[in-house]
Amino acid sequence: MSTVGSVEAKVREQAARARAAARALSVATAAQRERALESIAAALRDAEGEIRIANEADLAAAREAGLPAPLVNRLGLAGRRFEAMVRGVEEVRALPDPLGEVIEAWERPNGLRIEKVRVPMGVIGVIYEARPNVTVDAAVLCLKAGSAVLLKGGKEADRTNAALVAALRRGLEAAGLPADAVQYVGGGREGARALMGATGLVDVLIPRGGAGLIRAVVEEARVPVIETGTGVCHVYVDGAADPDMAEAIVVNAKCSNPAVCNAAETLLVDAAAAPALLPRLAAALREAGVTLRGCERTRELVPWAEPATEEDWAAEYLDLILAVRVVDGLDAALEHIARYGTRHSEAIVTEDPARAERFLREVDAAAVYWNASTRFTDGGEFGFGAEIGISTQKLHARGPMGLREITTYKYVIRGTGQVRG
Repeated sequence: MSTVGSVEAKVREQAARARAAARALSVATAAQRERALESIAAALRDAEGEIRIANEADLAAAREAGLPAPLVNRLGLAGRRFEAMVRGVEEVRALPDPLGEVIEAWERPNGLRIEKVRVPMGVIGVIYEARPNVTVDAAVLCLKAGSAVLLKGGKEADRTNAALVAALRRGLEAAGLPADAVQYVGGGREGARALMGATGLVDVLIPRGGAGLIRAVVEEARVPVIETGTGVCHVYVDGAADPDMAEAIVVNAKCSNPAVCNAAETLLVDAAAAPALLPRLAAALREAGVTLRGCERTRELVPWAEPATEEDWAAEYLDLILAVRVVDGLDAALEHIARYGTRHSEAIVTEDPARAERFLREVDAAAVYWNASTRFTDGGEFGFGAEIGISTQKLHARGPMGLREITTYKYVIRGTGQVRG
């Protein structure tokens, strides 16, 4: 058997075991799944030493390979990151159980009683980049939602991920649930392709990462995919904006964490407000270390801004870089967002309710904001407790995906002997 064939066979065998484990999870009670997460938190703390050793080895290899500093930073579990990750398990454990919820119920004229009931998805695959905390976050969310999970992380974190998954599996076994409900998929790119092709075994695949990874999964997968994450997010500062509020929102949206998908990548400023307001916004951004790339009208007001190219309007920088464009009012802002946005998060800053409501109504995005930063597009900030990703599509979920968004439903029909005529 070829190497490719052996990898595919192994992944399909893992997926088959995950499907068997998913059946056991589907009949586990909420209390059993909560005990499992409690056991997992304890197992992670018990394994902290071996996990840190594995993580240091991954970090050393990443530095030796000359990986960019932001990537190396994302790999690390040092300091308070490890304990924050474990506390996240406990926070998910405390969330309301999503399963068994009756979403709708009604009775037909013939006496049939119909309920739409929330149930587990089954087997969820997650393909992600070198962020080991996602290994734990994704696993515990899937388990809480009653599904088995197949994890495929970036090779740069393979040692850390293997140690984390070993602890997760020990926690499941200690709680009396099948360890195969959490498995790590190896095999490099061939393993990822095998996971994407595991039709009949994997119910849904969720990619988490940059535009390249998401595009590859969407284009290559033969199992259903929930597209997540690419965020070319805009803040439009209207002519009726409050200047203090505009400055606070723009700086926060760009600078509070520029390396995430809900950070602003383009600033649009109404030409009516630009002469008075844009130099102030630019100065605040410059003080925060942001490089501006502006249109000609922007550079007339902010001469130190670099010239923007067509590529800048579609760029997800994930860095302290911001594209800036002066536009002729709300119509032009809406047109720009429709052309270049990725349907993630868009914001308007204005004191004009009519313009704000039009923006909220007409912008096609998972989250639209009036006088607030795009950085709030997050499961925790929305009150979901946690998220497995942010969906930018319209089927089957949109926006931050919490526990309910990684479940499905079935119809339960109770009768008294009815037959169809």
